Amino acid sequence: MLYTSESLEILIDELTKFPGIGRKTAQRLALHILKQPKEEIDKLVRAIIDVKEKIRYCSICFNITESDPCPICSSPKRDKGTICVVEEPMDVLAIEKTNEYNGVYHVLGGVMNPLEGIGPDDLKIKELVQRISAGGVNEVIIALNPSVEGETTSIYIANLIKPFGVKVTRIARGLPIGTALEYADTATIVRAIENRTTM
Repeated sequence: MLYTSESLEILIDELTKFPGIGRKTAQRLALHILKQPKEEIDKLVRAIIDVKEKIRYCSICFNITESDPCPICSSPKRDKGTICVVEEPMDVLAIEKTNEYNGVYHVLGGVMNPLEGIGPDDLKIKELVQRISAGGVNEVIIALNPSVEGETTSIYIANLIKPFGVKVTRIARGLPIGTALEYADTATIVRAIENRTTM
């Protein structure tokens, strides 16, 4: 549907390119932007430009950062002997929100997925092995999503790391708090039983 304004239609088309944004949501966002004062839109545009110009990947862990190395890798308070392997920078944010982990990270940039043509060479696995082979690493925690691709990638990484004599662990999986057992799927229940802890 073409609005009376070609520029509004172009904005709607551009907004639909964002993940999870359909045409109706794009229309609402475009009309919201139209109603905002110019100063607010200038701030939004500047924020988008700054993200593209200032943010890069840390040369050590491949997390997003404005400084290289990132604040986590350069912090003297972090335990450099423990590396938590995650898929994406959003996973680092999720773990950091807990304030329970004090090690460093390694962001793979995804998981292996042969159907989409993503193999080990498309991820930062080689760089992880280089970090471990340099020494000083005692434990690697694999914190990948519990999908088929995540499991495959986890096993692949564990097999690469074991010859270095480094302890390889994975985050526990099970029932989230507030979930009724009767509604949990079988795989989740199996994981919860396998990962049970002593009380």
